[in-house]
Amino acid sequence: MAFQHKNKKGKTYILHSTVVKLRGSGMKQRIYYFATKKGKGAVDELPRGYKVIESKRTALPLLKKT
Repeated sequence: MAFQHKNKKGKTYILHSTVVKLRGSGMKQRIYYFATKKGKGAVDELPRGYKVIESKRTALPLLKKT
């Protein structure tokens, strides 16, 4: 089951991950993002060393290093 977070407004978000190629250097980097629907990059657990916080203004969930 994908990792889910319910924000203070009651909306549920699902954590996703994908690998992107950085412009200029050609290096690859893994990014994490929250979406309202389950997609093909859904992640089962929170990455080690991160915690979920919410934006004070929009209540969108964000990952922050602990």
